[in-house]
This record gives sequence, C-alpha cells and structure tokens, in this order.
Amino acid sequence: MIGYVTLGTNDLPRAAAYYDALLDELGAKRLMETERYIFWGVSMQQPSLCVIKPFDGEPAAIGNGNMVALVVDARDKVDRLHAKALALGGSDEGAPGDRGGGFYTGYFRDIEGHKLNVFCTG
Repeated sequence: MIGYVTLGTNDLPRAAAYYDALLDELGAKRLMETERYIFWGVSMQQPSLCVIKPFDGEPAAIGNGNMVALVVDARDKVDRLHAKALALGGSDEGAPGDRGGGFYTGYFRDIEGHKLNVFCTG
C-alpha cells in the first residue's frame, strides 16, 4: 500500500551521502533524482524512500511522532544497519533488541533528526 516516504532535508548533498551509504546495506540504489530530491529503493515497483528539499522553500523540519520503518529479513541485518546509521553520524534512539512477539528492532535518528527504525519479525 505504501509507495514511498519522504523526509525533508536542508542539505541535499549531505543527506545523499548519508542515505547512499546507509541504504546500500539494504541493496537500495538511487532510482530517481533532481536538484530537489532523491529516491532510493530496490525497484520502482516496491516502496522507496525519498529525501527532498521542501517545495514551499521553507526550512525542512522533523516531525514529532513520525517514523520510517525499514524491514530486513534477519536480526544480524538489524544490528548491522543500526550500527551503520550511527557510524554515519546518526544518533541512537533504542539499541537493537527483541521488543516482544519476535519483533526485533533498533531505533535511530538520521543526521537531520528524522526518526527511523530497522526491524525483522520471527
């Protein structure tokens, strides 16, 4: 049902470097880009992530309560992607671990403060 998620940025080149390195861990590549935005994903037929300079020209701001969840197929990938997000300059919002019912996740904020998590089930 979800086609793509967008996150605002005030520094597209910096955000591009962060997400190029982070999303490479998931096999995602740039699918589309202009001077205002970049889309990453594994194909145009699957959900993607976009970083964008706001259309209205106002500064981008993080949302309180907003979060993007990235799904992977194994706990070691959760651990690896969470660690990579922090190594690239993100901040920890909850170390990887089992949150109950086989839901294994780690939370972080990107370099602009957007909250994301990476998770697997089972």
